Amino acid sequence: MNAVRHKVGSRMSQAVRAGNMVYLAGQIPDDRTADIVGQTAETLGKIDALLSEMGGSKADLVSVQVWLSDMKDFAGMNLAWEAWVDPQRPPARATAGVDLASPGVRVEMIAVAYIRSGILSY
Repeated sequence: MNAVRHKVGSRMSQAVRAGNMVYLAGQIPDDRTADIVGQTAETLGKIDALLSEMGGSKADLVSVQVWLSDMKDFAGMNLAWEAWVDPQRPPARATAGVDLASPGVRVEMIAVAYIRSGILSY
């Protein structure tokens, strides 16, 4: 099985597909001035876009790690999450408070999906 890399940069790929498994790099918001609800919604939108580009959707997610720069943002993050997630097909999820690498970023998410169709070749 070959790994297919998507949006390859100098440090990392934004997504890597190995068979039916798709691994997304940590996704962060671009708008560092938004509140936690806005930053979370933007981050989830980036996950949606990458999954679509890889031939899948949020229904294919199996796991999401949520990193918050301040655990006081947990409730606000959940507001955006609950508006986005499919309540019939939620992925496994873990949330932790961490020091994030980029100033102003309040949330980062790493996701793993199992996508049966849409195998891409580059």
